[in-house]
Amino acid sequence: MLGACASTTQQPDTANNEDSKSIAKVPPSKTNISNAKRDTSSLQDLLNRVSEQQNIPITFLENGFKDVQNLSQIKKLVAPPPVSFQKNWRVYRSRFVEPVRIRAGLSFIEQNRAALEAAESESGVPHQVIAAIIGVETIYGRQMGNFRVKDVLTTLAFDYPEAPNQAAREILFENQLKDLIILCWQEAKNRQNSFNRCLNQSSSYAGAIGLPQFMPGSILQFATDGDGDGVIDLRNNRRDAIFSVANFLKVHGWQPGMPIYFPVIENDKTQAKIIELADGQPIAKITVAELIQLGILEPNNGDLLQGGVEPSSKALVVDLPSPGANQETETTYVVGLQNFLSIVNYNRSYFYAQSVAEFAQALGYQNKSVITRERIEKLEQVPASKNRSTPAKAAKKDSKAKKPSKPLKPSN
Repeated sequence: MLGACASTTQQPDTANNEDSKSIAKVPPSKTNISNAKRDTSSLQDLLNRVSEQQNIPITFLENGFKDVQNLSQIKKLVAPPPVSFQKNWRVYRSRFVEPVRIRAGLSFIEQNRAALEAAESESGVPHQVIAAIIGVETIYGRQMGNFRVKDVLTTLAFDYPEAPNQAAREILFENQLKDLIILCWQEAKNRQNSFNRCLNQSSSYAGAIGLPQFMPGSILQFATDGDGDGVIDLRNNRRDAIFSVANFLKVHGWQPGMPIYFPVIENDKTQAKIIELADGQPIAKITVAELIQLGILEPNNGDLLQGGVEPSSKALVVDLPSPGANQETETTYVVGLQNFLSIVNYNRSYFYAQSVAEFAQALGYQNKSVITRERIEKLEQVPASKNRSTPAKAAKKDSKAKKPSKPLKPSN
């Protein structure tokens, strides 16, 4: 499934393919989809189904799509990278955690502090993390894509480039196209011009929209009216964008006060186990207590009694490779917690999630356990004699507790 944003459609962690900045400047193709019989037939079938299912006049839909175009260049942009391509964490990180974007992020926070803090209070997601995602996605609205969204989704739904997962991707984008039609119908309120405007709004090369780069399906499910004006506008309304990002992360399991990641202890004793655990699956399947026992986590790295981090909290070992000397790979490792996986749901890329975390830190986020107001209130209700505990005692007690919950399933 797609996450919130555009680059989820790309091969994860690829430094070239996830760069929507240069892509946005490519002019759209002038080839009309009506010239391709298979595409037109498939699109017409979809319009007929949506018309019947949603009770939308078919002429209304056909008028909205009469000038739809096949964008040949985006098929190149979504194609898998060559076999020889090497992932490069250092290069990827340098594009996002850098002075220009950091200055823009600090300015965005200052200009939108009230909205960001309100969203943090409501969702539990630190405002720096919200700002970091919008900064990574579009540099705060500077780069929101330059393709008409209906052209993008129609092309990818009915003319996806040849690939092992071509059929699945076409179905996925067909669903996104259907969601776009429903979204625009809801916004247009039976006005043809408004409907056409919605279909023609600009997007990324994968059909993501607005400041936070939400796919149409994510807009329908997770977008929020941040200012209460009755309209959700992710392109022009920063408050809507801020609250929508916060809501997406909250719905996808964000734990208030919990860190995003911990650094690993890498030495001769732990290296082999770290490599074994870094299997690339976005599933939290080892506990913090087990990682401490293996020597991979420092026992005092964050108070296990705070921020929702417990000895039984599930985690995963994340690998961030870069090309090294003599054609060898140099890999940075971190331990991702539940909040890391919440960001992975936004974009299924370890590089993306770690870049967001480190960018948020550059904006002032403290990546450590923070005791939440809810936890304080619970502790205040417990007599002082029962409220004296240590991480060691908690770990011992927790070892006899209930079985850990099932690990998070991968999103595809």
